[in-house]
Formats: sequence, C-alpha cells, structure tokens
Amino acid sequence: MKVWRADDYRLTITSTERLTDKYIRIGFTAGGLLADHPVHPTQFIRLWIPDADTDKLHHRGYTLIDQDPDNDHFHIEFAVHNGPASRWAEHAQVGDVIETSVLGSKFELPATAPGEYVIFGDSASLPAINTLLEAIGDVPARIWLEWQYESDTGLPVRNKPHHEVTWIQRIDDGRGMREQAEELTVAPDAFAWVACDTASTRAIVKSLRTTHALPKTQIKAQGYWK
Repeated sequence: MKVWRADDYRLTITSTERLTDKYIRIGFTAGGLLADHPVHPTQFIRLWIPDADTDKLHHRGYTLIDQDPDNDHFHIEFAVHNGPASRWAEHAQVGDVIETSVLGSKFELPATAPGEYVIFGDSASLPAINTLLEAIGDVPARIWLEWQYESDTGLPVRNKPHHEVTWIQRIDDGRGMREQAEELTVAPDAFAWVACDTASTRAIVKSLRTTHALPKTQIKAQGYWK
C-alpha cells in the first residue's frame, strides 16, 4: 500500500463481543492512528487479514465506530460470512495484533443540511450508517436495510426518533431494495447515501438519478461487496 502513500499502523485487540450469530464487534487500540487521522463519519481503514489456509494476507476495508482519540481506541464490527476476514474475527482473541493501512477515507457531510437523508445499506455497511446517523443531528432520515439472516434485524441501529428504519429481506439478488429505490418519493433537496452490494448499489443510484432526478452531487455511493 506504500505505492499509494498509505499510512500503516499496528492494532491490538482489547475486546471481542458476539452481537448475533452472524455479527462480531472487536475493540482495538489505535496505535496512534486516530491522532494522525481525525475522526469523521464513515471513517474506514484497511485491515491486513491473515489467511490460515494459504499463509497470505488479504486487505479488507472496515468502518471505525466509537472512536476515542483521547484513549487511542475504536471498535470494528464484522458481518460474518464465508471468507478469511470472518474466520479471523471469529477466532480473534484479546492481545492479538493485526496490521492496518489508512488510504482514502475522507467523507464530509454536505455543507448545507439537506431536507432529509435517504440511506440504503445492509449489515456490512451498518457501522458506517450508524456513524452517519450520529453525525447528521436533527435532519430527518429514511433508512432501508437489507437482511439475509433473521438475526440481522436485531442489530443495533443508532437511529433517533426522526429517523425511519425499514428492514427488507434480501431476495433475488437484492430485488426488494431496487424496487424500493424506484418506488419511493425523493425531495429535490435530499442527500442519498448508498452502500449495498455492488450491483444493487449501481441500480439504486441509477434510480435516484434517472427516476428521481437527484444530481450526482447529492449522492454518495459505494459498493461494499460483490
């Protein structure tokens, strides 16, 4: 990652907590990372995940939550699936060390508060969504979250009374979320934040831009997985 001028750090696990059968929260000492990179909504890093089967390292992006610069500490939540990052998270122990790189994390809220936020995501992007909900203050928001496992709907969403959360089951490779994006009504001054699987993210953004005429300056989108 040095080719792209990434900053590298070493993290140490301070806690592990299984929130559901498919979701794990792990605490880390930040290794000075938060002193070098100020906290912002949807802040992310890239972990270098060891693969016990191949002795190779895989880099994966993860959102930081509950950042505490004064105590050099943050948490990361892992949606468990079949992959090296999930296997690592399931076997992680307090005291374990992992390498990380910081590259390209720089999201800012709109300079002028929108009339509302329109947010699409799932269990993988929920940590980023939670940091966004904590940052937007009194602005209303509608959030659609896609679930694959029944336990997903019990995950903690940090919504406030003026935030409307709707869970949609994943069927037909995300058809429910695509249909929701097509059918909803979006105000001209809304800001959309979209982070589902790559194909669904592209389809939702297309609906926001073509069906609802939302300009690209009012849309932030990222495919979180394939």
